[in-house]
Amino acid sequence: MLVVLYIILAIIAILVLVALIAPKKFHVKRSIVINRSLPEVFDYLKYIKNQDHWSPWKRKDPNMKQESVGIDGQVGFINKWEGNKNVGIGEQELTRLVQNDSVESQLRFFKPWKSESNAYLKVNKIDDQHTEVVWGFSGVNKVPANVFMLFFNMDKMVGKDFEEGLSSLKKILDNPN
Repeated sequence: MLVVLYIILAIIAILVLVALIAPKKFHVKRSIVINRSLPEVFDYLKYIKNQDHWSPWKRKDPNMKQESVGIDGQVGFINKWEGNKNVGIGEQELTRLVQNDSVESQLRFFKPWKSESNAYLKVNKIDDQHTEVVWGFSGVNKVPANVFMLFFNMDKMVGKDFEEGLSSLKKILDNPN
């Protein structure tokens, strides 16, 4: 009986230790150069609804239901979605705009799992006709869900989607016809 108790205590100690060392934060970002001036790129990016044209998640469920609250391109605008298992249910709220610099938003996922992340689109001037766009997001992995992050590479998984989205964005903005 005492051996079973020691085994149970050892398992609990291992689980606590793993939860303590597992990643508690994540940050994923990718970038691309767009052949347009910085103000033109920023003016396109500040509208959340424009993401419907280049976001990889819209392609994963073109029939997702969407609802908007507020005025797109202004702080406080919320875009809500309800889609298939590939996109889930959630909302994106525009939280900060810095003219010709960055667009920040909060992503709130409700299904398939509940989480919150901070997303951003940052523009950097390369020259008068070339702009770097940096797309990223970050968040906190709460215990015990952070243990899952030992087996799931957020950068690899989401980074691939970011690269696909930025490539689509480049096609749209490089060839605006």
